[in-house]
Amino acid sequence: MLKKNLPNILWFCADQMRFDVINALGNKHINTPRINALINDGVAFRNCYVQNQLCTPSRASFLTGRYPAAHQVYRNGNAFFPKSEVLITKLLADAGYDCGLVGKLHLSSASKLEKRPDDGYRFFEWCQNPSWEKVPNSNSYWKWLREKKNQDPNILFSKNKKYLKVGVPSEFHQLTWCTETAISFINQKRKGPWMLSVNPFDPHPPFDPPPEFLKKYNPKNLPPPLFKNSDILRQKQFSSVRSQKLRSVNPVLDNNINLKIKDNGDEGTGSRPPEYFDGLGIKAAYYAMIENIDHQFGLILDNLKKNNQIENTIIIFTSDHGELLGDHGLIYKGCKFFEGLIHVPLIFSWPKIYKKNVISNALVESIDIAPTLLEACGLEIPYYMQGKSLHGLLTGDNDLNFHKEVVVTDFNDSLGSSEINNFTQATMTFDGRFKLAVYHSHSGLGELYDLENDPGEFINLWNEKKHKDLKNNLIARHLDVLMQTIPPGVERIAPA
Repeated sequence: MLKKNLPNILWFCADQMRFDVINALGNKHINTPRINALINDGVAFRNCYVQNQLCTPSRASFLTGRYPAAHQVYRNGNAFFPKSEVLITKLLADAGYDCGLVGKLHLSSASKLEKRPDDGYRFFEWCQNPSWEKVPNSNSYWKWLREKKNQDPNILFSKNKKYLKVGVPSEFHQLTWCTETAISFINQKRKGPWMLSVNPFDPHPPFDPPPEFLKKYNPKNLPPPLFKNSDILRQKQFSSVRSQKLRSVNPVLDNNINLKIKDNGDEGTGSRPPEYFDGLGIKAAYYAMIENIDHQFGLILDNLKKNNQIENTIIIFTSDHGELLGDHGLIYKGCKFFEGLIHVPLIFSWPKIYKKNVISNALVESIDIAPTLLEACGLEIPYYMQGKSLHGLLTGDNDLNFHKEVVVTDFNDSLGSSEINNFTQATMTFDGRFKLAVYHSHSGLGELYDLENDPGEFINLWNEKKHKDLKNNLIARHLDVLMQTIPPGVERIAPA
């Protein structure tokens, strides 16, 4: 029987949003007043890490509360989602929640029409990508454009295929559709609690904010991407590692895809100076996209307040992974473990129960979200979930600045498409100071950064003789931690 007074749940997950793009958390170059307000009303985790750098395996992890080694969803473009895996949304639906989704699901290939698992969503308004509709009438956002906005999406998205551009006006933007659709679901009459996943496409590339937001950011007024000339030489060591683009600046080839770049020997390194691909222009557009997210997210919160639902609604704001954004001469994503790619925002608010105006320095992971929700709702956390509930931190019952000793990210040939055909398998552990990445498929290749003394991750200590003992000790611990990602198997019910 469903317990009384259970909280509603609003889970807003941006796509490819870095950790360092929120004003209240230290970025004074960006305007995020509504996210700032959410932090004032809740708890923000400074150190949340995803379990994979790509959409599908990362989303599979936070929706199951399990590491990729457990759910075995390693790649973008999978044929299907394993029937054996149970989503948090299904558990909530079985407990009596009315569950809805707006935007992406992306647990399997969405190149045509995504095959849904038993996901628990009663309300399902799907839009994988705002700029295309592979199967007629499958994109709910396109249907909205046609029926509510009198727009032909084929024409709206037919022009300007560049990676950096001015996007469609706000009134026609996918984020506006997300907001209107989310409010429609929230305002439906129902007897029990609801759970809503809002999964917009932004700030995923292309970098194409509405013109009203783009004009707010002058690239000249922004700090440049993290880059030193040594990055180009350093990335040569990783030229055989799978990335989304062999050359991070491949978007400049959009106008002539057959153009061959020849220069001083850095062809194929995967790294270029940020000015080569307008790193500041990309950052300005990216910041504008996030301000648009902030605005639309705020409208959803306004509706909750208007309907007196905000006090008993758990609100989560996070992302599936980050974006390299020119750091180290790289853009997009792939088998890299830099902070901009694997470190994401995570904010919880539940005014009725959780602490307010708190910033936690605890190490946490995306897989911790699912067990947190179950504990908050008084539901049993399944034995097979590997995430660790944050509920005690959020209520103040546990130490707000300690949760885990180490966080884990892995890459197991995860990229669905790449100009690099080599099989790539790598794992990363981070203890709050030392970040160790081991490229298991590339003998002898690895990274070791001391983020306390090198927050920009410019100095790879992997081959430094004076750090040999440190490296060996971290590798030993690395192996111990990876064993914890192995699934528990069948539940034990007897002593022998």
